[in-house]
Amino acid sequence: MPEHDASSPRSTRNAGRTRAAVLAAAAEAMAVRGTGVSLEHIAKHAGVSKGGLLHHFPNREALIVALVDDAQQQLRDSVLQHLDLTENRPGKLLRAYVRAMTSGADATLQYFTAAPSWAGIYQIPKVSEITTADTHWWNENLAADGLSADRILVVRRAAEGIAAAVAYGDEPSSAAEHARALLLHLADGGELGDRGA
Repeated sequence: MPEHDASSPRSTRNAGRTRAAVLAAAAEAMAVRGTGVSLEHIAKHAGVSKGGLLHHFPNREALIVALVDDAQQQLRDSVLQHLDLTENRPGKLLRAYVRAMTSGADATLQYFTAAPSWAGIYQIPKVSEITTADTHWWNENLAADGLSADRILVVRRAAEGIAAAVAYGDEPSSAAEHARALLLHLADGGELGDRGA
């Protein structure tokens, strides 16, 4: 029998799939049961053994850190997928942010619906570091986008508010579509009065 090579492309793909399955199961379980959900429960729902889970994440804290990092990366990827590279005017990234927040995409919905169940995780130093770095990345890149800080603040936080309201069922998706048009107009330098609002 040939010796198993842990660095082979197949092993790497399997490890990547296992890691992704554990993170998906952890996100779902923690959204329902909070961060105190057992690692056994997460492993079972990921279709791996507890030992397999611990191979990738040696403890609960490591799993939570990876989960927060993954959620933030998925959200960033979602925004970047909405970036229109043909827009050669200020606000390109902010408009992509608005599109992502109002798209109803799984990454956006999961980000907002999971947050309340993660109470206390920001006390973990590594989680705090990750979120601080992520906030800095967004602030720096949105500021470099060529719009005023006030416009960025209002449009960004309004888009997040709409995304959260839709995720929680407080607003229908039609409200997100209407808000998208308004916020894209603002992110393009317009004023509400320009649209007859």
